[in-house]
Amino acid sequence: MEKSFDGWLSGFIGVLIFSGSLPATRVAVMDFDPTFLTAARAAIAGLLGIAMLLLFREKRPERGDLISLAVVALGVVVGFPLLTALALRHVTSAHSIIFVGLLPLATAIFGVLRGGDRPRPAFWLFSCLGSALVAGFALAQGVTASPVGDGLMLGAIIVCGLGYAEGAKLSRKLGGWQVICWALALSLPVMLALSFLTLPPSFAAIGSSAWIGLAYVSLFSMLIGFIFWYRGLAQGGIAAVGQLQLLQPFFGLALAASLLHEKVSSMMMVVTLGVVACVFGAKKFAR
Repeated sequence: MEKSFDGWLSGFIGVLIFSGSLPATRVAVMDFDPTFLTAARAAIAGLLGIAMLLLFREKRPERGDLISLAVVALGVVVGFPLLTALALRHVTSAHSIIFVGLLPLATAIFGVLRGGDRPRPAFWLFSCLGSALVAGFALAQGVTASPVGDGLMLGAIIVCGLGYAEGAKLSRKLGGWQVICWALALSLPVMLALSFLTLPPSFAAIGSSAWIGLAYVSLFSMLIGFIFWYRGLAQGGIAAVGQLQLLQPFFGLALAASLLHEKVSSMMMVVTLGVVACVFGAKKFAR
């Protein structure tokens, strides 16, 4: 019981940290190229991750773990950051945050396929209901506004769900923070090279807000958040704790409105409150 509570608490802290990711990315891509932003955040976090692995003298993963680490890297180090950065060139962070409501369902599905989770039927009812609210909102307001942005966000959700589930499964063996650090280390050579290749010709036009956004997504979104998140998924169950992501739109919309002064419509709030209710129903029937 205590381990399950610790898992939910760690997962909740991870969600709080991730809630600032899309608003921070939105600010950063106003001045930075999306490809550079993706590579730079991974390179910065990768250097910090390697430092942590060396500091604590962590044992290298076994050869059989490399494929799983590559999946994690492609999903959460490269895929989700790049696709969301590209999407945020077409849609606001408030709009994109609504799509995060689909992430728990994606995580749960991959948790069953890759992690061996077996939630009860009622869990899927609440999970699908929350996702349907999000999809309905997108179809009603988003697709006509920017099909490119919505398509990129949908792709980001799929690869992120896979990366979450694969990382959570591996966390049971390697540990939560070790998984993201090894995934970052694995992708570091490519991300470091890509950072230099896409380096802006001049930093004179880069505003302070963009630098703050880059710092946030590099340190918190790419590293610290995953330390809590993978620990939570491993301890509390991938499908179960993954439903906490339904709370992320609520926190994200608050940040988008307060920090970026983006419009948060009443319909956005209704959808968000609906998916928040679904997370409690899903939690009750997760196991």
